[in-house]
Amino acid sequence: MTVTVCWDENADQPPARQAAYRSMHAASGGDKQAWLALFAEHAVVEDPVGPSDFDPEGKGHHGRDGLSAFWDMTIGSVERLDFTIRDSHAAGDEVANVGTITSYLPGNYRVDTDLVAVYRVDDSGLLLSMRAFWETARAFATARQVT
Repeated sequence: MTVTVCWDENADQPPARQAAYRSMHAASGGDKQAWLALFAEHAVVEDPVGPSDFDPEGKGHHGRDGLSAFWDMTIGSVERLDFTIRDSHAAGDEVANVGTITSYLPGNYRVDTDLVAVYRVDDSGLLLSMRAFWETARAFATARQVT
């Protein structure tokens, strides 16, 4: 699993960008516990924002139990994730990353999800929220079998 980013993660970066990078790194590495540890106790993940198959009510996944269930349903169900971040805009305690997540699914399928992911941190650098803006139909339209 790989993370491709367009910023130098070794340079001094805003806390939200650092947390976003750590989140992507843990997800692409399949490390659920490291990923969960990045979030504050009452954090919320909306991925995607609004109602979806992952969140029919569109209210997000709340707290450690909700985030753990989200991982199992999404990140934990893929064989590999690659993040390509084309741009990143940090302001205050948030960062908005523009890029593509490539998911490798069982049966040699690949899906590319273009998105904007907004991360917000608290004063200690823990993630309070992650909101991913992407379109389900648009992502699934990229589904293809790879050899």
